Amino acid sequence: MKSLLLCGALAAASLAWAQSPPATESKTVGGKTIAIKYCSPRVNSRAGRIFTKDGLISHDANYPVWRAGANAATALHTEADLTIGALNVPKGDYTLYVDIADPDHWILMINKQTGQWGLTYNKAQDLGRVRMTMSKPSAPVEELKYTLTDAGGKRGKLELAWENHRASVPFTVK
Repeated sequence: MKSLLLCGALAAASLAWAQSPPATESKTVGGKTIAIKYCSPRVNSRAGRIFTKDGLISHDANYPVWRAGANAATALHTEADLTIGALNVPKGDYTLYVDIADPDHWILMINKQTGQWGLTYNKAQDLGRVRMTMSKPSAPVEELKYTLTDAGGKRGKLELAWENHRASVPFTVK
């Protein structure tokens, strides 16, 4: 009986892991590395039912604050001081959250607490918040994807896309 329960638990864990596998996005900008570690959930036939007020994310305890990924909290590491939008971010480690209260105007939240599960959010630990530029992808995005791009001259862009949303914010390496 114990082995049957163990097999069932392992199967469930592997299925959950397969649905939101870990991913890393890393880019060197201005000679310094910026990296984002996250778990990438899938839309899985839930298009149009993820970011709505009664959608998938609305069931999270911190809604409308979204963990901007799945499982463990989304982690940002920067080897350099950055300016993200208008927010000064000292080099180091942070957690990313997104306020999705207005589906057409997301706000990136950079939080100083690190290493926590994604649903653990403490507003008092916010370093700051930055408005994101919203656009619609040319096709639905099945797997959550972060992209860091080098725009030259120590400038870059952080972008996340999932389902029918794309949100971005510029950054500068100091």
